[in-house]
This record gives sequence, structure tokens and C-alpha cells, in this order.
Amino acid sequence: MINIICEVSKYIILLFMVLYTVKCFSILATKDEKKKKHNLNVQIFYVFMIHFFCYLTLYLRMQDKKVLILYGLQIFVAIFYIVVFHSVYKDSSRLLTNNTAFILLIGYTILTRLDMDKAIRQFTFATIGLFVSSFIPAIMIKWKDMKNKGTLYGISGIILLTTVFIPGLGYSSYGSRNWIRIGGLSLQPMEFVKILFVFFVACMLVKASTFKELFVNAIISAGFMLVLVLEKDLGAAVIFYITYVFMVYLATSRIIFLIGGVSLGAGAVFAGYVLFKDSLFAHVMVRVEAWLDPFANIDGGGYQVAQSLFALGTGGYTGSGLYMGSADTIPVSESDFIFSAICEELGVVFGMALILVILSIFISFTNVAMKCRIPFYKYSAFGFASIYIVQSLLNLGGVTKFIPSTGVTLPLISYGLSSVLSTLIIFAVVQGIYVISHKEAEKYEKERQKIRKQQEKSTIEYIVPRTGVNRQRARES
Repeated sequence: MINIICEVSKYIILLFMVLYTVKCFSILATKDEKKKKHNLNVQIFYVFMIHFFCYLTLYLRMQDKKVLILYGLQIFVAIFYIVVFHSVYKDSSRLLTNNTAFILLIGYTILTRLDMDKAIRQFTFATIGLFVSSFIPAIMIKWKDMKNKGTLYGISGIILLTTVFIPGLGYSSYGSRNWIRIGGLSLQPMEFVKILFVFFVACMLVKASTFKELFVNAIISAGFMLVLVLEKDLGAAVIFYITYVFMVYLATSRIIFLIGGVSLGAGAVFAGYVLFKDSLFAHVMVRVEAWLDPFANIDGGGYQVAQSLFALGTGGYTGSGLYMGSADTIPVSESDFIFSAICEELGVVFGMALILVILSIFISFTNVAMKCRIPFYKYSAFGFASIYIVQSLLNLGGVTKFIPSTGVTLPLISYGLSSVLSTLIIFAVVQGIYVISHKEAEKYEKERQKIRKQQEKSTIEYIVPRTGVNRQRARES
């Protein structure tokens, strides 16, 4: 009986996942507010159905009461977050809130299957992150001088990045020195610095009016990436670099900066490969060789990628079912290779739908940027959109052997306290920009209506003959 229930649940999960994905894009395309509100409510129903059947399957397979407790707590926090957030910020984006809750719940689900302790830890810190980040839109609304603190963002970011070189505080992991340990917590400063980096670049682009100023901005931004290279964290360096190029292109609208930026980045990668492949980036070369032919050294450097490909192929379109695969045999499956675990047990169809949901979040971020009239907020929103999609694509590309593995996480899904907290802050900042842009649009519309009324009044006074009778009729009208 348990097998029948789990098998049926597997297909119900896939059905609701497809429906949820379709709603993400239909909501983006819908302009009728009443219809959009209905679709958003239906979307929440899909979220809870996917989550319910996932945890029903996990409980039946694992027979652990912790699964039921964790399920109840997750549902309570998700509902509380959605309801309270929109009660406080009535102009916020419900689609972004739905997607935030959905992505987090998917991450909790697969982590519960892989490692219960890590799932509990992730849920605890994500809940704290949701609470703390909920104050960010209010702070942004009150802090009018936020767009004038470029120097503060730049200096703070560089200092925070260099903390990994402090003896006793920073340490290396998987070949990169990009971690610090505070008490019993391990954190990646880069995850928080990328927020400061976007704010810094946005501030500088608003002020840059000449090529010289833009060049100075580029040199300072290169300082961030140089520190990341010294940390041997090439995945983060790529995220920072691409984000910078995209933001400059948005600010200048000059294709030469986009083409030049891509060409310069490709040249830097080639030069690094030729000059430092056997010294500074030896651990990266292991990943490159594993990407070129993971099966040539399947018992060594290629083991991780090979297991990932096996998982993607084994699950098929519909997946083997939660707790019925071998997802836990993939090295670091709970973080870097969590997408492979998802595809093996929930199916490639589920995985493809998840990629589309990630794409819809990127489009939502971009829409916020395009609708914003204030340049600083426009550049910031687009910068966060770039960070989100680039990091997601680097992770997805690594697990599918499209590109060499870069060691970055899948935002809000992979296990990683720094990654989850920083991504929740990013989502909250974009929500803040959305609220601010909505208020600016209302203010602009009121001013436009005021000007229109003044113009109409002036026109009437001009065309009405100035006789006593006509003046009296004009007054009456």
C-alpha cells in the first residue's frame, strides 16, 4: 500500500510542478489585476500540494516523526511569511514572495531526504533570515541617502573579502581560501560582499558621466575580483565579473562595452590557464579535466561529475521517487550537486520545470529594474538579477557537464547558510526596490494628472471669448 501511495504521489508532484511553472509565466504576462490575484492564490495552492505530497512520501519511506514535525513547522513559517509580508508591504510583489517560499520548500524537501540534520539547520537559519530580511524594504524606504554611499559599500566589501586571509579566522576548503569560522559557524564572506558590490557599482555608475570616471570605477571593481582570484575562488570571480559587465551595459546602452567585457574576460581566463594552471589554479585544472572526460578518471577527479551524470540518467523523466534513488552517493549532493539529486528522485521533468521557475524569477527581477525610474535602484535590481541567474547557471552547468564545476551553490535550494542568508537579503532588497518604484510610479502619475488638469484649464481660458456671458458660462461649467 505504501508503494502505491508513493508512486501515485510522484505523478501528482510532477503534475502540480508543471502547473506551478506555467502559472509563473502566465502571471508575468497577465495585466488584469483580478485575474493575476486569482492566479497567485492558485499558485500558492500548488506550492503546498507539492510540499505535502513530498513530505507524505518521505514520512512513509523513512517512518521518522521528525519528518512530520519539520513539515508542520515549514508550512507554518511559509504561510506566516506570505501573509505578514503582504500585510506590511501591500505594494510588494506577490509572485516573488510565492517563489521565495516555493524555492525554500523544495530545498528543505531534498535536504530532508539527504541529511535530516542539515535540513533542520537550513530551515532554522532560513527562518531567521526571512525574519531579519523582512525589515529591509522598510529600511530602504526610510534611508533616502542609500544611493550616495558608494565609498562605504566599496571599502566595506574589500575589507570583508580580505578577512579570509586573517590567520585563525579564514581557512581553505576544496582548494579555495574563501571561508571564515566564527565560533561554531562557517561563513563565506563573498556571499555577502556580492550585495555590497552591486550597490557599489550602481552608485558609481550613477555618478560616472565620462569615460575616465567609468574607467576608475572599473579599476576599483577589478579590486574585488583580484581578491577573489587570490582566494582561488574563480566561481565567485566569474559571477562578479559578468554582473559588472551587464550593469555597465545597462547604464551605457553601448554594445561595445558588452563585447569588450566578454572578450576581456575570455582573454583573462585563457591567460590564467596558460600561466598559472599548474600553480595557482591546480584545483581548477582537476575540475577542467573532469569536465573534459569524467570517465577517464572515474575513481579520482572525475568521480563527482560521473556520479552526477549517472543520477541524471537513472532518474529518467519521472524520477525514481523520493528515497528510492542513490542521490546520497553523489559527493556534496546537498550543496554543489543538489540538482542531480533532485532530477534522480523527482525526475528530469521536475528538474526542467525548476529551471524555468528560476528563469521566471530572473525575469521578475529584470521587470522590477526596467520599471524603476531612479537609476540607482534600476542598476541595483538588474545587478541582483544578473547575480542570481549567473550563479544558478554556473551551478546547473557544472552538474550537467555543460561547463566545468565552479563550486557555487544553487540559490535557496543548496545547503549553505551564507548562501541562503545572502539570497534572502537579495530577494528582500528587490522587494524593497519594487515597493519604492511602485510609490514613485504613483507619485509620477499624480503629477502628470495635475499637469494635465492645469493644461486643460489653460486651454479653456484661452479659447473661451472674454465676454461677460461666456465668462459666466465658463465658471458654471
